[in-house]
Amino acid sequence: MKTVFKTIFTGLLLAGTFVTVNGQFLAASDTSESSVKKYNNIINANKEIVEFIEYSLVQKGLPRHLRNLALIESHFNRNITSGAGAVGIWQFMTSHANQYGLTEQNRTDVYKSTKTAVISLANLYRKYGDWITVVAAYNCGEGNIAKAMQNAGSTQYHVFSKYLPGETINHVKKYLNACYATGELESVLNNYNSSRLNKIFFTEGGSGRNSAAPLQETEINAGFNLDVIADELDVEMNEILAWNPRIVEELQKKGESPLYLPTDLMPDFLLKKNKILSRSIKEGNRVQQQ
Repeated sequence: MKTVFKTIFTGLLLAGTFVTVNGQFLAASDTSESSVKKYNNIINANKEIVEFIEYSLVQKGLPRHLRNLALIESHFNRNITSGAGAVGIWQFMTSHANQYGLTEQNRTDVYKSTKTAVISLANLYRKYGDWITVVAAYNCGEGNIAKAMQNAGSTQYHVFSKYLPGETINHVKKYLNACYATGELESVLNNYNSSRLNKIFFTEGGSGRNSAAPLQETEINAGFNLDVIADELDVEMNEILAWNPRIVEELQKKGESPLYLPTDLMPDFLLKKNKILSRSIKEGNRVQQQ
């Protein structure tokens, strides 16, 4: 029965139904022209800081859209202090800063605070496996996330979020709105959907891989055959599709797509990438053509 259900669900994924279903859970709450203009104006007014943040993120293998966390935290104002005592563009509380060896005075240092924020965000992603939960945890702390998950009996943000502080829920909404404004909302939601599917379908069966394992992102083009990727990585095709719900559609429409893989598989893929592409060209792109 489990195999049949997976097959049916995979069919729904390929038809694009899954994204529609998840639209009920997470979406931008403000897609107005004024909201889009506001966020982009702030980014354009702080290009040097934004470029440094994005460079720092990419250097550590993190997505550029995390620059939007600093955008909603502080509007990139290094001198801002919140009512709760959070300081700088990344709004570090003293305890959070001390955890990573960032001194109180260096919370206003763009270079040092950004390097610290990148490490913190990477650690949170390794723990939670999706960027939406990471944004929530950055705002309210890991303790509040743990309590909310326990109360909800779920590790999925759209289920446990009702147990979080209202400020944190609004913070995540602002993040989604900012990502909509920068054209990155789809990537954020795809990441969340991949993580969610991973937890639902692969707790048992499949390759036996940890269902909550964090995913890393790379890029592939339509020259890659998903069958070959699965074969070379020794995983099932259903797992590739669960980690990447819209990959077939993206490859067909755009000729390229993000590829999400568990952190322990990504090095193997990158090492074999040229071999996989060569095999794909020889064997054809049957999956993408279905």
